[in-house]
Amino acid sequence: MSISFRGQPTAAAETVSAGGRPARPARNPLGALVTAAFVAVVLVAAPQVLSDFWVQTLTSAVIYAAVALGLGLLFGRVGLISLGQIAMLALGGWTALRLGQELAAPFPVTLLLTAGIAALAGVLIGLPALRLSGLHLALVTLMGAAAVTVALANINFPNGGGGFFGYNPVNSGTVPLARPALAGSDGAYLRYVIAAVALLFLISYLHVRGRPGRAWAAIRQSEPAATAAGINVTLYKLWAFALASAITGVAGGLLAASAGGLTAYQFPTQDSITLLAVVLIGGMYSFWGAIAAGFLVMIVPAILQQFGISSDVLLIVFGAGVMQSLLATPDGIAGQLPKDLRRLSARLGRGRTGPAGAGEAGRTGGEVPR
Repeated sequence: MSISFRGQPTAAAETVSAGGRPARPARNPLGALVTAAFVAVVLVAAPQVLSDFWVQTLTSAVIYAAVALGLGLLFGRVGLISLGQIAMLALGGWTALRLGQELAAPFPVTLLLTAGIAALAGVLIGLPALRLSGLHLALVTLMGAAAVTVALANINFPNGGGGFFGYNPVNSGTVPLARPALAGSDGAYLRYVIAAVALLFLISYLHVRGRPGRAWAAIRQSEPAATAAGINVTLYKLWAFALASAITGVAGGLLAASAGGLTAYQFPTQDSITLLAVVLIGGMYSFWGAIAAGFLVMIVPAILQQFGISSDVLLIVFGAGVMQSLLATPDGIAGQLPKDLRRLSARLGRGRTGPAGAGEAGRTGGEVPR
């Protein structure tokens, strides 16, 4: 069973032009750079004007944008529906905490080691999933996420204890991962997280624009056709699982150093479904969609909390958003919002030129459109 969306890009459209050469979609590098610079300036300046609560919430939103990026690579680029990203996030957090407490390595080294272990875990998960797709893969990864949740509830996150698991039941509470010296405060750590997540987006962009991205597009469109074209489907599927898992593992390490530390109750299984919903709403074919998904899953609940509204309302809102995405806007917010803004700009432009057009019609004896 597979799931398709109206407007889904095809491998041929992405990779081959009429002349037989790889086709590159029209881009506006200057506009993208200006937008990215504006967002970066806003986020970097945010710690100066926001309270500690909102700085921590914004940090979590940026981290969850990386988690959404990993799911977007699997689902949007390769067509693999994985519901185990939240479990991988928890695994990355656990691994980073254990490595940080045991090795006392520099923070970037801990993140790199965590990424490597998470990538290996992704490959191990991907091996049995090679023969699965669609609903079957989604169910298998969801059950795997549930198993990880149960395991974490029993072994808990490391809190400085001895042994393999590093948990000491005598010490109640959580122990966050030690931050780098240049990111000791919450505001400085937000900037550090932005830089780290931006690097993850850059790595993903280079993959999508390169040979792996073209292979993933062909696999998503048709595995038999990709195999006939000489693409190693097994290699590139495992590559996608490894990359998505490494990104999510790094996100878990960044989350482990956030204020308050980690607990098993932060990673319920149902959050995997919520993450899939916000990725669909944000736009799974776009990097901007991953950013929108991160903000939807963290900022919107925080806003509702400020007004005393239960976050359970989001289940209804996200459900309606998924229906809208499936039926009308397969590109999500990231794809639909620019189109709507261009249409609005065009209409406003026609409105400004209306009187001149009417005068010209009167001079030529034409009828003014109504």
